[in-house]
Amino acid sequence: MLSVHQITHSYSIDPLLVEVSFNLKAGERLGLVGPNGCGKTTLLRILAGELAPQRGSVQFTPPDLRRAYLPQGADFASGETVGAFLTRVSGSVADLGAKVERLAEALAAAPADESLAAAYDRALAALTRSLEAEARATAVLAALGLDRLGLDQPARALSGGQKARLNLAGALLSAPQLLLLDEPSNHLDFEMLAWLEDWLLGFRGGVLMVSHDRALLDRTATGILEIDPRSGRLMAYPGNYSVYLGLKAAERERQAQEYSDQQVEIARLKAAARHYREIGRFHRGGKSDTDDKFARGFFANRGKGTIARARHIEARLERLTGEERLERPPRDWQLKMDFSAQAASRSVASAEGLAVGYGDRVVLAGLDFDIRHGDRIALIGPNGSGKSTLIKTLAGALPPLGGQLRLGAAIRPGYLAQEQESLPPGGNPVEILLGLGGFSETAARQFLSYYLFTGDEVFTPAASLSYGERARLNLACLVALGCNFLLLDEPFNHLDIPSRARFEQALERFGGTILAAAHDRYFIRAFASQIWQLSEGKLLRTALLEGELPDCVIQSGS
Repeated sequence: MLSVHQITHSYSIDPLLVEVSFNLKAGERLGLVGPNGCGKTTLLRILAGELAPQRGSVQFTPPDLRRAYLPQGADFASGETVGAFLTRVSGSVADLGAKVERLAEALAAAPADESLAAAYDRALAALTRSLEAEARATAVLAALGLDRLGLDQPARALSGGQKARLNLAGALLSAPQLLLLDEPSNHLDFEMLAWLEDWLLGFRGGVLMVSHDRALLDRTATGILEIDPRSGRLMAYPGNYSVYLGLKAAERERQAQEYSDQQVEIARLKAAARHYREIGRFHRGGKSDTDDKFARGFFANRGKGTIARARHIEARLERLTGEERLERPPRDWQLKMDFSAQAASRSVASAEGLAVGYGDRVVLAGLDFDIRHGDRIALIGPNGSGKSTLIKTLAGALPPLGGQLRLGAAIRPGYLAQEQESLPPGGNPVEILLGLGGFSETAARQFLSYYLFTGDEVFTPAASLSYGERARLNLACLVALGCNFLLLDEPFNHLDIPSRARFEQALERFGGTILAAAHDRYFIRAFASQIWQLSEGKLLRTALLEGELPDCVIQSGS
């Protein structure tokens, strides 16, 4: 179905992708992973035909294999309606029907024309696919929360989440044989994720998807492809994401042991070479230098043998430190961070009859809760249920519209906005950190290095940073401010898998209280002591045992 042979591509002196090769067969679903910026999206664009590789080749079998590419953040044509977009991706039944009729008439007049017969078969197949897509469209749109959209509604007027889901619907309805998906789970709630996973499991074609949703990769992936950011090369692993983690851990352990063994051998050979060199020098000019001719000949021969042995050892040593040298196993290409929190009030935040919303529009009302020190709360609910509104109210970014909300003494909230809009756009990371106080420029740069800002990157204007970079900078600021009540609104948006894993490790060490709106089921399972579910304007609270999940999350296939 798909054969990729030694693809190499770069945007600068340093190569991004180096001799990338792999095969994808029908029925396989491969997850493409690696840190942000390692070339995942570039590879998808090459396979989609949007970008030509500088070296290497891509082969599709058959050559006219139908491909559907779901990019991140794709927009729509000016004036294009929802209905026009769906027709564009799946084909117009009316136009294809008319084409089939014309070709049928022409074929009746010239039944021996093989090219005409082939054209008729292709048109009939396209019409069949379009009819099938039309029949499935209602169910697909409903599953992705788009069934209330009018077909005459301008696609560009949709929200960011609606645009992303409409693009996903278009990819699925285009009758592809090969799906190329870049973050397909973005803007999907638990029910939508469950539906997408089931759809992928039933898909008979091939799938290559970039995803930071580890639960999605665990349930659907038949193999994992990892791009190494240091070398630009690709490694293939069988099985789902959990199998991949186990294989990677065993691989790192093996590499570390081999490196350690080689270092021990190098040290032993160096000591042996020094020993034999010393013996050789002793025989030539030390106490073994005697007037006895027999003794001189004996020791001279011994000296020559000793030097030869030393040279043999040094030759072996040169190979071990040269062509056979093993690199020190690199540290994980994951985000390094460390939260700290001061002891604070046992009662962090409490509410009685709390109403939250915007202006005069109440989104949630009648909320009663008491957040205690050390609580780990996962806030879940469908898009638009009020998760961000509640978090902004707790953070002080929105005033309560009714009821009472009290924060405990010495509580310092730290708010991580969904799109990192809290960073001043005019400053760079060093300036932003210096503005918080308590840092010299040297200390600020050292602190930022823990969050993967190195070299001149610390002077990049915040407005020019990627989403992932802004998220890392926001996290650094929360740590520097000493916040003890973290309010995280979809903290994993735009973060790659390794950064998510490090983020989870950092939160485990955080001694304060956390409330996080999240769709990442891996995170919820490992993190939450409570689940707060928003549904139809109500807040349902569930205390959890470690590793437990509520029914709504379990049913989503995690």
